[in-house]
Amino acid sequence: MSKQTLRRTGLQFPDLLRHVIAAWLIAVTLEFLLLPKDLHSLAGLKGLAQMSLPRVLCITAIGALLLCLAQHFVHIRTLERWVMVGTFAGLTAAVLGAAYSPAFSVVCFAMLFGFILYALYGWNGSPLPSVKEKSGSRIYMWITMGMALVFFLFVSIWTVSRVNSFCTPTYDFGIFSQMFYNMKESGLPITTVERDGPLSHFHVHMSPIYYLLLPFYMLIPTPGTLQVLQAAVVASSVIPLWLIGKEHGLNGLQRTLLCAVLLLYPAFSGGTSYDIHENCFLAPLLLWLLYGIDRRSSLITAIAAVLTLTVKEDAAVHVGIAAVYLIVRTLLHHRRLDIKSLITGIVLLAVSLGWFFAVTGFLAQSGDGVMTYRYDNFIYDGSSSLVTVIKAVIMSPMKAFYKCVDAEKLKFISLTMLPLMGLPFLTRRFERYILLIPYILVNLMSDYQYQHDIFFQYTFGSTACLVYLAAVNLADLKVNWKRLAALAAAVTVSAICFCNTVVPKAMYYPELCVQYGAFYDTVRDTLDKIPGDASVSATTFYTTYLSQREDLYDIRYSSTKHILETEYVAVSVTAESCLKKYATMGENNGFENFVKLLKRNGYTLFAELPGTLVIYQKTAD
Repeated sequence: MSKQTLRRTGLQFPDLLRHVIAAWLIAVTLEFLLLPKDLHSLAGLKGLAQMSLPRVLCITAIGALLLCLAQHFVHIRTLERWVMVGTFAGLTAAVLGAAYSPAFSVVCFAMLFGFILYALYGWNGSPLPSVKEKSGSRIYMWITMGMALVFFLFVSIWTVSRVNSFCTPTYDFGIFSQMFYNMKESGLPITTVERDGPLSHFHVHMSPIYYLLLPFYMLIPTPGTLQVLQAAVVASSVIPLWLIGKEHGLNGLQRTLLCAVLLLYPAFSGGTSYDIHENCFLAPLLLWLLYGIDRRSSLITAIAAVLTLTVKEDAAVHVGIAAVYLIVRTLLHHRRLDIKSLITGIVLLAVSLGWFFAVTGFLAQSGDGVMTYRYDNFIYDGSSSLVTVIKAVIMSPMKAFYKCVDAEKLKFISLTMLPLMGLPFLTRRFERYILLIPYILVNLMSDYQYQHDIFFQYTFGSTACLVYLAAVNLADLKVNWKRLAALAAAVTVSAICFCNTVVPKAMYYPELCVQYGAFYDTVRDTLDKIPGDASVSATTFYTTYLSQREDLYDIRYSSTKHILETEYVAVSVTAESCLKKYATMGENNGFENFVKLLKRNGYTLFAELPGTLVIYQKTAD
């Protein structure tokens, strides 16, 4: 055999990866076809329960081994690509025959089209270019900082107005407001309002990242300060994004437009609308992590990774995915192996996995447990384990894609993909698709409604990955006018979506404050009559204002025992939903019954805002 033939048939990492994917496609197709026809539906869990993970893994391993051996003798790369096309086409036909929906069929044919393009043109296996940084005009940097400042003010006014108009409920802002009060007083993240008694919030979610905000909170210890700090954290995302653009050779104007896309991206600002959450740190930190990876800076990568791990127990998933992306990218695109990047990726992956299992183990044993119920649509064995979700995806990836395009998720997909003009998908460097996993896993696979809503905090991590993909794929376009055209379209669509979805919601709360400002002042004056060191129970929209105290309970979620132990009880006259458990069956008399309960237990009327608020004080045991 000639040296040329040896080079042609020699096994390299891209070949090994292709063999594994091809063999896995064959395995999952066979596994699906082996099911009885009445179990082919992807809607339920019965089909998954009948599948065999060992069989899928065994067929994958044997198939990959056979393909590796075959490559030593014949040139099979092109043939293998078309085998992947045929296999996926067969799987698509079988699945759509049993679980058809218009949206799912579009996804299936889009993926099939991707496989065909891969078969025709392969992947971009050229080494990653070493891009000479373009400094650009300094004016663009100042324009970008100005846009970030406007964004900061916009989010601050929006979210602080929610506080001032009594629109922040106990779950979740009342919890964080009391937590920060106790952190200021004792250094510990204790709440009483979260689980009906004194409890460290870190027994519910492991989020030590909050301590970074504590020094700023202590300067102005009010609930509104937390909203302003969230706005600052989120707005800071433009800094690493600007640097990512610079690292990949985008000029000043292009970087400014890229940052404008981020600031106008509906799911970015929308994620702040349900008040501060630890997730807000994911957007800047993941962009810093990806910048450190691109820059090959061990220091930036390490700091960003460690800080990301402290955001929340599931933040380790984002770090682990970034690590897998780095490992695969390194093995694919370097003619001479980049040992430093490979070691960095392996260490990141090991640390993220170790931290994830340690923290989730702690929460399961000593804390409040991991919220795996959000993935009940994949947990087919009743185990309540996230490992089962991974097993389900390995055995039936089409089930995952089917659940990703449920009817109620289509609006979310439109609002997250259209503003980026499909840029996260436009690449032949297919390893970048690894960074789509947070979007699929966190936002689309789960049936938990808030995870596919742009107005909740679950969008920050996936937004960082999607915008990063848009940036690096944009940089692959070598013609400046093409870059500018893509960016102009993305800014335009983002602005339209922003104005139609975010702005109306954001303006509602400042308008409330202007229109009813005097009324809210009287509510605050009435609540201020409660002594600052007294224990209080309150209906849900008063807990934030009353949160600067050690003992606080939400009437809706607390036991009657704890409520009757507090010195004061503040009740909204119209909060029937908070008092349902005190209502007589079939009657709307929860408020009246609750007041009778208070009077029977020694409470007397302390203060009142007629038609709005009553406060009772315990005067006898």
